[in-house]
Amino acid sequence: MRVGGMALYPFILLKEQRFKYDKAFINHERIHLRQQLELLILPFYLLYLLNYLFNLLRYKNHHKAYMNIAFEREAYRNEHNFNYLNTRKFCTFLSYF
Repeated sequence: MRVGGMALYPFILLKEQRFKYDKAFINHERIHLRQQLELLILPFYLLYLLNYLFNLLRYKNHHKAYMNIAFEREAYRNEHNFNYLNTRKFCTFLSYF
């Protein structure tokens, strides 16, 4: 788990400038931007929070809860595939729930 920043549509916020050059990090956050756009932004944040809270009850561990958020699972699994967003199907995150 990297804590280099976050995607807040339409921006990628960086904690440190060095993350600007981390291709996997940027790709990960771009995947989140696509997810946010597909869910018309606000519902993304609601589902993200609800998925995290459900996972927290299930795993009773912040790290496990975070890593099992469907949106994060998709982004982490594909962050090193730099062609992913060109081939990704609409709402692919649904297959990670």
